Formats: sequence, structure tokens, C-alpha cells
Amino acid sequence: MSTIDLTPLYRTMVGFDRMANLIDSASRLDGTQGYPPYNIERVADDAFAIEIAVAGFSEDDLEIETNENLLTVAGKKSSSEDGEERQYLHRGIAERGFLRRFQLADHVIVTGASLQNGLLRIELLRELPEAKKPRKIEIGSSSQPKSKPKLIGKQSAA
Repeated sequence: MSTIDLTPLYRTMVGFDRMANLIDSASRLDGTQGYPPYNIERVADDAFAIEIAVAGFSEDDLEIETNENLLTVAGKKSSSEDGEERQYLHRGIAERGFLRRFQLADHVIVTGASLQNGLLRIELLRELPEAKKPRKIEIGSSSQPKSKPKLIGKQSAA
């Protein structure tokens, strides 16, 4: 795989350095990101879900954390309860520990998580603040007389 040099982005884009950092870090991902497999689903316009295949893990073995637009899912299998070492003829269910990170966009929050049939489902919602939502601006007609601008500060004597 060829390496992409993002240095020109840093020199020419002011205020977009976070985006360039995200692209740079995504290009450096190594091949160990295949476990556990996951799906990202768009449920509605502003709702998403991440499903992670965590066969063999219980709720106590999983940890979900968000911190500054970074969602981290960690799984650590506890030792066997009975204390005996099990002997497998074939072991196809990987129960090794994992750490999976997802970069979340601004204003995306985690609303819940559930574990069912070996799938961990994390519900996400994008909640835009009122100041960021689109506003409708009414257009006045040109036949209306224009009002005088209001002066702030000194009052003029007329």
C-alpha cells in the first residue's frame, strides 16, 4: 500500500486540521482491526447503530466508554468460572480481548446499548443544538416602507 503525504493539507487548510488528522490516522490503521467484526447502520436521518459480533462475551466482560467524540468498546474475557482448563478439539469462537474505537461526529451521542444473541448493539443519535439547526428567514415585500435604522448609543435631537 502506498503512503499518502498529507502535509499540503496542513499548509493550505486553516481550521481543518482536525479533519486532516482524522484522515491521517485512518490511513495508518493496521491489519489487526478485523476483530471483532462490526456493522454500522443508518437507522434514520439522525440515528445510527453499531453492531459488534461479541460471541462468548457477557455484559460483565464488555465496557463501553465515550470521551470527546471517541467511542471505545473493550472486551476482556474473564477466566473460566469453574477453574478447570477446557480442552478443545476445535476452537472457532475467538474469545480474545479486543479494543475497538469509533470516531464520532460532533453532536453524536450514545443513547443505549444492548447485548442479544452474541451481538452488541450501540444506539447513536445526532442531536444538533438549536443554534445549529436551520432557521427560516421571512422575506419582506418591497412595497412596505423601510423603517429608519435605530441608533445605538447617542440619541439625535430632531
